[in-house]
Amino acid sequence: MLQKNLVLYPVSCLVVVWTGLLFLASSLRHLLFHSNALDLGFFDQILYLLSQGLPPITTIQDLHWLGDHAAFIFYPIAFFYKLYPTVYWLFLIQALSLSLGAFPAYHLALQDQLSKAQSQAIAIVYLLYPLVFNLNLFDFHSEVIALPLFLWAILVARQKKLSAFILAILVILSCKAVLSLTVIFLGLWLWIWEKRRVYSLFALLSGTTWFFIATQWIIPHFSNKEVAAVGRYHFLGNSVLEIIQNLFLSPQIVLGHLFTTANLVYLILLVLPLAWGLSWKHLDPLVPALPALLLNLLTEHLPQKDLIHQYALPIFPFLLVAVISALAAQDSWLRRPRWIILWAMVVFLALAKVGYFGSLYLRSLNTWQASTLAIAKVETKGGVLTTANLAPHLSHRVLLKLAIDGAQNLDLAQFDYILLNQGHPGWIIADNLMPELLEKIRANPSFQVSLDQDGVILFKQSHIADRLESW
Repeated sequence: MLQKNLVLYPVSCLVVVWTGLLFLASSLRHLLFHSNALDLGFFDQILYLLSQGLPPITTIQDLHWLGDHAAFIFYPIAFFYKLYPTVYWLFLIQALSLSLGAFPAYHLALQDQLSKAQSQAIAIVYLLYPLVFNLNLFDFHSEVIALPLFLWAILVARQKKLSAFILAILVILSCKAVLSLTVIFLGLWLWIWEKRRVYSLFALLSGTTWFFIATQWIIPHFSNKEVAAVGRYHFLGNSVLEIIQNLFLSPQIVLGHLFTTANLVYLILLVLPLAWGLSWKHLDPLVPALPALLLNLLTEHLPQKDLIHQYALPIFPFLLVAVISALAAQDSWLRRPRWIILWAMVVFLALAKVGYFGSLYLRSLNTWQASTLAIAKVETKGGVLTTANLAPHLSHRVLLKLAIDGAQNLDLAQFDYILLNQGHPGWIIADNLMPELLEKIRANPSFQVSLDQDGVILFKQSHIADRLESW
């Protein structure tokens, strides 16, 4: 037992250190006002409302949260907000989830008879895969919780631990509706290649059932429309069922959207960090990754073709399992741990967005002090209209709207505060938005300027100012 703990010690240290680094990175990005209303402010407002027993309808998009991705995982997450409502719970949960995958990766490698040194190298390779670091910086996404669980599900299926497998699958399905497709194909892989029939049946049945319940009932019921991403595949149909049908009936359309330069670059990005260990003889673990890969290749939505956003997440764990299989069969290009780790480090430095902290994230420093002062002056839970990059700092309220195109047509009387950053509005907006919005606010006698510094302007309803003064 002692020997086993000593073997795990380096991996445990790596997980703890990497969790800390990821948490600090996402927190620093947030403090520098580079987090966004979508998706951090969106989820933070939902969790705050859930923790307060209020209807979980985000006013950023006027959407019930179950109408977004049917992510029931938010119920247990809301418990932390009941203890203390802060967005830093999300940063911690995300950092921990992304890092924890090193444990099942390490044990999967040991399970395939790799040496302890090689297994530890696999854990490091997992942590240094650029998507892990980059996704941590991209606000918050509940599917990060599913990343280590995919690896854990494979591990416990091979160990014939049915209850642990069922738990892993149920939590994965609760993270995001689209992950049910990955679960279905995981079931196919377990049936054909792993010969785990009971585990396969549970994955197939639960994944298929949840896919249709979530996409055909829950999401349409709470959003009054089809799944949001359907529009990205309009060339295949206007509904989930039409798209599935045309995937099989219109191969010419599918092929026409697959063979593009953007897709070639995307495939290179996906494979490059693990190219040293992939072998044509050991690609069967990629079967569960096929739905996410196909969705990303078919769309013209460019964020689905990089290692920055969350869309590659259901692909990565199965790429890693394929590498472990090839390494175990001695079919990989590199086999020595030091060279494997060196490759991972070089690619990490090339593709991970560490450099953002010395460039992109420093661009708004000229308004940092003013933004901080303005947020501190928002002293009630009243409605707020603000820019997208300030919204995640003000999302613990019932009413939060964004100063984006169309905001000039909003009824300003519903807001107690209006906070604008003219120099850094957060998203690309029309040139005339800020002047029109400012003109409308200044023409309203109900608002008075509470702060005007470095292009950051905070307006406060007069009755709010009078009430605070009386206190």
